[in-house]
Amino acid sequence: MKIPSQTSPEKTFVPRWKRVLDIGMVVLALPLLIPLALVLAIIIRLVSKGPVLFRQERVGRGGQKFLCYKFRTMYVGAESLSHEGHLRQLIHSDAPMTKMDDRGDSRIIPFGVILRATGLDELPQLINVVKGEMSIVGPRPCLPYEFEHYLPWQRERCNATPGLTGLWQVSGKNSTTFSEMIRLDIEYSRHCNLMFDLEIIFRTIPVLSDQVLKTRKAGKPVRKTIAVDPETIFHTPIINR
Repeated sequence: MKIPSQTSPEKTFVPRWKRVLDIGMVVLALPLLIPLALVLAIIIRLVSKGPVLFRQERVGRGGQKFLCYKFRTMYVGAESLSHEGHLRQLIHSDAPMTKMDDRGDSRIIPFGVILRATGLDELPQLINVVKGEMSIVGPRPCLPYEFEHYLPWQRERCNATPGLTGLWQVSGKNSTTFSEMIRLDIEYSRHCNLMFDLEIIFRTIPVLSDQVLKTRKAGKPVRKTIAVDPETIFHTPIINR
């Protein structure tokens, strides 16, 4: 089902060079990523009961919904209402987009914080890249209830294919406000080109390194949360961008 938006078909066209870059990078990285993914899957199964992969509905290019894949970093049945409230507050304020788990979160499984800090929990999204639902570079794919709060001009960010990394992620990320994130994503959608994508990819490496160091220094005290029906596992939002 397509969500009504301000996007138009001609603006959501994916350049051929972008598709070639995405598939080329996936193919080149497979020899390294397949063993790594297997190790991560084993660790997740050992430290927590439940599925290895987490599936969640997201909004992609042109307002089209798709199932986004991740390695599961939360316990099965983790509650989601607190995330919705946190996101709603960020949308309607000028506060920095801090993550809910910055002060610790009891919903996160052992090693889950490390997976999030390094971005390794998003490796399964390469499936979405191969399917053409995502790209290596692009805006963060938003949740349907987040998209519903967008103003008409903000929906222009969906003119670009969502990505694993993007201009917002390498331009301050959680230190920026929601409006700043939207404007950075729109800037990317309007000026997307090969050199811009390569620049963002190279800038992602030091950003991830800095994120890991900050996570190690900060530590994560545990915060109590409420458990719900495990059947909600495939619809439970998580925040890790």
